[in-house]
Amino acid sequence: MEKFVISKNTNGEFKYEFLDQFEQLIFGKSGYKNKAMCLKVIESIKRNAQEDSKFFRKRTADNKCYYNLKSSNGQILGISEIYTDKATREDIIQLVKSTSAGAAIQDYTKKIF
Repeated sequence: MEKFVISKNTNGEFKYEFLDQFEQLIFGKSGYKNKAMCLKVIESIKRNAQEDSKFFRKRTADNKCYYNLKSSNGQILGISEIYTDKATREDIIQLVKSTSAGAAIQDYTKKIF
């Protein structure tokens, strides 16, 4: 099952990753100063990923495909992995649309003693 994973970068900032059922990275974003902001972005993703117009399809300089998922105010919520072709990118967008709203959130920032 797809899920969001919250963790910290080496500089202490929070990040999230959206993983598929095989734990492969689909998209993510980092640079959040606190966990609350990271969680707020995940909730925004769960709402905005239902609308196709929020996926901004892009190409790299070498013509590979990716997308940015944006909120209603234009903020980038997530940046996808790079895909070799447009069809794969579209398949992944459909996966995100159908699974992100119900995806679990795993928090790897909690310390276990």
